[in-house]
Amino acid sequence: MDQPIYTMVRAADWRRAEAAGAYEGSADDRRDGFLHFSTAGQLRASAAKHRAGEADLLLVSVDPASLGEALRWEPAAGGRRPGLFPHLYGPLPLAAVRAVTPLPLMPDGTHRFPTEVP
Repeated sequence: MDQPIYTMVRAADWRRAEAAGAYEGSADDRRDGFLHFSTAGQLRASAAKHRAGEADLLLVSVDPASLGEALRWEPAAGGRRPGLFPHLYGPLPLAAVRAVTPLPLMPDGTHRFPTEVP
């Protein structure tokens, strides 16, 4: 099985996704036309850049193999960040989700990640 990919979701948005059976994305995702994901190695930098100091987040771990052709590996906008990022062009089916874990803030304002995230 492939290594998981991750997205950080506001708890209220995730509750709506659970009720609907799929996650449609954040306002940023809808603006960009795809759901933003990160690999384990990209996650901390993504959190620092896009979710710094944001409380009430959930870390959603997803099986990339279950997403099919809707998942594309692309450079970040403008190519400013190295590597390719996983982007999902369509809603995230809850069946593809491996785990949903709270992503609490530490006293310094950074997020505390689970041990499996380097």
